[in-house]
Amino acid sequence: MTEPQILDVITLGRASVDLYGQQIGCRLEDTASFAKAVGGCPANIAIGTARLGLRSALITRVGAEAMGGFIREQLAREGVSTQGIVTDPKRLTALVLLGVRDDHQFPLIFYRDNCADMALCADDIDPAFIASAGALVVTGTHLSTDTVRGATLKAIAAAKAAGRKVIFDIDYRPNLWGLAGHDAGESRYIASQRVTAVLQPILPDCDLIVGTEEEFRIAGGTEEVLTALAAVRARSGATLVLKRGPMGCSVYPGAIPTDLDQGVRGAGFPIEVYNVLGAGDAFMSGFLRGWLKGEALETCCTWANACGAFAVSRLLCSPEIPTWAELQFFLTHGSPQKALRKDAALNHIHWATTRRPQPEGLMALAIDHRAQFEELADRLGAPREKIEPFKRLAVAAAAQVAAGREGFGMLLDGTYGRTALFDATAQNFWIGRPVEKPGSRPLTFEIGGDLGSHLIEWPVDQVVKCLCFYHPDDPDDLKTQQEERLLALRDACRRVGREMLVEIIAGKHGVLRDDTIPRVMDRLYDLDIKPDWWKLEPQVSPAAWAKIDTTIRTRDPLCRGVVLLGLEAPEEELLAAFEVAVGSPLVRGFAVGRTIFAAAAEAWLSGQIDDAAAIADMAGRFARLTEAWENLQARKKAA
Repeated sequence: MTEPQILDVITLGRASVDLYGQQIGCRLEDTASFAKAVGGCPANIAIGTARLGLRSALITRVGAEAMGGFIREQLAREGVSTQGIVTDPKRLTALVLLGVRDDHQFPLIFYRDNCADMALCADDIDPAFIASAGALVVTGTHLSTDTVRGATLKAIAAAKAAGRKVIFDIDYRPNLWGLAGHDAGESRYIASQRVTAVLQPILPDCDLIVGTEEEFRIAGGTEEVLTALAAVRARSGATLVLKRGPMGCSVYPGAIPTDLDQGVRGAGFPIEVYNVLGAGDAFMSGFLRGWLKGEALETCCTWANACGAFAVSRLLCSPEIPTWAELQFFLTHGSPQKALRKDAALNHIHWATTRRPQPEGLMALAIDHRAQFEELADRLGAPREKIEPFKRLAVAAAAQVAAGREGFGMLLDGTYGRTALFDATAQNFWIGRPVEKPGSRPLTFEIGGDLGSHLIEWPVDQVVKCLCFYHPDDPDDLKTQQEERLLALRDACRRVGREMLVEIIAGKHGVLRDDTIPRVMDRLYDLDIKPDWWKLEPQVSPAAWAKIDTTIRTRDPLCRGVVLLGLEAPEEELLAAFEVAVGSPLVRGFAVGRTIFAAAAEAWLSGQIDDAAAIADMAGRFARLTEAWENLQARKKAA
């Protein structure tokens, strides 16, 4: 009986952590900092195909340590099935150091001595799992030793027995075959009859074979490309895809012609070459998105070339592969930039469609207040040192209400909430963290100097929150100062890869009408400021929320949505505000502070209640708001 097809494609082989030098144009010896990403040809292809809408999985081994955990978690975030990943208790996850020296030199060092993925063995291959996918991708590196070759051959046999397609990415790295030293990671070709003899026996089982000119030369066992293609064709009826760098690709579904240009071609995309590493994996992802969905070869080539162009124009490997939405936008609209990484529209789509998944709703306890706590402590004669432990009590209260459920969070600062931030992280809360100087108008950042250089120290999953007191009728010079700060915030967040929450309070400095906040939002969108989140004060009517919804859907449909703030409103007023806001599909929840913690803070700082009572008071208030919001959401869904 044929196993049901659940997945589109399974890739098998290398999985590493890439550490990319962030300084461009220097030797690795002089590189000072690195960006971390999932790497390795099969892992990259699994991620790339998932981003393009295919159901993908990876078979590999990772170490029983943090780098192996990172690979598993990132693959899961990307939508890649991790069912086929084995944790190796004895070996470390492979690492790769990479850099960009210039337009032609891309040094890399492989740390793969007895690494986890090279211990993949035949026992790790489940034929039923292989049969659950429409296609299997194998790569050349996992034919280089007896152990991994045994796993690859078993997987191929299982795919053939189940009537599945077998795809071979030749993926030739000479030093991974022991043909070059550790300093030759960049080397792409060394002739070797031993390698050719290993590769050729699997060619007859393949339905699609993809490689560069150098890779087909090693597979064909000859130095002339057309002759090598003919040698591969003599052993295999597979569709052959020849990657030709800036010239795109040529596909040969049948007989090999007398001229490389006589193959099937697709549209090309002339772009600046920034970093060629990972371009082939992006190319393969694009080609498979078409080929496995039955598209014409010309279309497969076009999509592959476009995906390769994205990778060549950006720094990293798997993080730079486009999503389906991004690819379609590019194919429809093109780009005014030869360097695609400088295209603001594409960058926004890429960012918004690859950021970490979030729960649909958000209920947060906001206790990022600083000036208010200082004033309270001073008024009560309490030492300011007591503010920090109180914020830890607030995290405990929120954790009591959340009880491990998704969709809960905290707004916490680094001034008095440093240890509370550690506590909140341990609870897997959504965390927003402020950067504004409390009460500043015009907006001033609490952090001096360059904002981005400070944000790089923040955990990647902490959202940068910025409160701006902005009314559309403010004087022009004030608005200009505010906007310059918000533009600096946007640039810093995007440069270091942090989500951005912009909180707008207009009602304290002018009349709040139905169109007040939409006017503010339109102005900021005109400046190309596109927050991941908006945090907004309660609105005067459902019509105001409808205008806000329309503004967001029109100007940035990829926005995560809005959370409602409290402004120290009494609980009954806040519940009424919930009733007005709940009709908006883009209001995802709330982030309320003083309504929840004000009474407990005053009583605790003055010594009237103990820790347990403070936690209980805050938990009770937070729970009532949470229950009210959840009930409104349930009622809306039932309507």
